Amino acid sequence: MIGTRLGPYEITAKLGEGGMGEVYRATDSRLKREVAIKVLPAAFTEDKERLARFEREAQLLAQLNHPNIAQIYGLETSGATHALVMELVPGPTLAERLESGPLPFTESLSFALQIALALEEAHDKGIVHRDLKPQNVKASSEGKAKVLDFGLAKAMDPAGASSSAADLARSPTLMNSPTLTAVHGTQLGMILGTAAYMAPEQARGAPVDKRADIWAFGVVLYEMLTGERLFEGDSVVDTLSAVMRKEIDLARLPVGTPAAIRRLLRRCLERNPKNRLHDIADARIVI
Repeated sequence: MIGTRLGPYEITAKLGEGGMGEVYRATDSRLKREVAIKVLPAAFTEDKERLARFEREAQLLAQLNHPNIAQIYGLETSGATHALVMELVPGPTLAERLESGPLPFTESLSFALQIALALEEAHDKGIVHRDLKPQNVKASSEGKAKVLDFGLAKAMDPAGASSSAADLARSPTLMNSPTLTAVHGTQLGMILGTAAYMAPEQARGAPVDKRADIWAFGVVLYEMLTGERLFEGDSVVDTLSAVMRKEIDLARLPVGTPAAIRRLLRRCLERNPKNRLHDIADARIVI
C-alpha cells in the first residue's frame, strides 16, 4: 500500500502488523500531520455485523483524550478497505527500552505513574484496555509515556466468542490481539506476548473488568523494575499455566525497593480478582 492513498491519507511506510491488521505511517494531506493507520483485514471487514460492532466500539474509544493515551482520530473507508486512523506516537516502546535490562527505579515509577493515569482516565469512562503490556506503551528517553491500542482487543473481538478453557490458544483475546509485531515478527510471538500479561480470569475466558488491567499493570511494573518477564513459556499453554500457577517471587526486585511498592505489587498480582487492588487510582496514590 506504500505510495497509495486512503481518502486524504498518503501511505508512506509500513510500521508493523498483528493479528488484526497492518499498520502504516501516513500523511494527512488536509491537516498536514503524520498519523498511524491500522488497515483491517478483509476477513474482518467482510463480516458486516462484526464491522458494525467494531465501529460502535471505536466511537466510544475516540472519546478518550488524555496526554498519556494515544488518540483515535477516526475511521476511514475506501472501497473495500476499512482503516482506523490513530495518533502516531514517535519513539521506542517500553518493550524496546527493556531489551537492554531494567529501567532505573525513578524512571520505572515515573512510567508506572503515567500508565496508571491513562488507565484511570479510561476506567472512569468504562473502558478496559484488555491488552496492556510493554509493546503497547511508548516510553521516550525524555520520560514521556503513552499507552497505545486502548480497548481495541474488545473492539476487535467477535461477539459470542468461545470461553472454553480448551480453546485458550485460540481465544479471541489472544488470536485477535491488536498488538503490533515487528514487520518480520511471527503470529506466535504476538500471541505469547499477549498471554504473558493476561490476568488469570481473562485467560480462563471469564468476564473481564478493570481489575484485569490492574493485574497487567503489576506485571509491567515488575518487568520495569527487574528487567525480567514475570511469566514466560515456550507455548501459549505453558505461558498461561505460569500465569495461573507460578509463584510470584518479589525477591527479584531491586534491593531498596520501598515496602509500599512491594505491597502494591502484591495487591496488583492477586490471582483472585476479588482480592486484587480494585482501583488503579489507589496505585497512583501509592506511587
